[in-house]
Amino acid sequence: MTQIATTSRNDGFSILMIDDPVSEEAIPSCSEAVGRIKVGSFTETFLMDLSFWTVDEYRRSWESALRELERTEKATSCLIASITDPATSNFNSCWPVYRVGDVVYVQSSVIFLDELDEPFDPQEPLRYVEPHCSVDEDGNRISEWTTSASQVRQFRESTWGP
Repeated sequence: MTQIATTSRNDGFSILMIDDPVSEEAIPSCSEAVGRIKVGSFTETFLMDLSFWTVDEYRRSWESALRELERTEKATSCLIASITDPATSNFNSCWPVYRVGDVVYVQSSVIFLDELDEPFDPQEPLRYVEPHCSVDEDGNRISEWTTSASQVRQFRESTWGP
């Protein structure tokens, strides 16, 4: 695998593209890349659909989302994991991110586009993230991982600068 993004010097948080885009020349719309998110000891790889956004658009979205967390000590943001054309898609996958003081909570989620009250705006995915909750409507604990705001900031600055 080819390491594309600068990795953070901490092991508290990172999100990056870890492999070159995969593409079948006969079907260019099927191209995808592999991403990886790390939150504390949790690590997960995920496929990033490249039919609507480029790798650079994912990176810009991630940088913007992480900067949003730094605006206040109580913030909500959204890291898009995979997005396809909202005009023809059913859903997009994401990592909702919630900051409460110095604690940052990360969850895995899907935004179902047909359940939205308005058309999905890819430039403002945080508008479609529900408020932070650790249990679902049935009382089941929602999987989430934690890190610190300083670890997120350190990663962002080491990857995109201050």
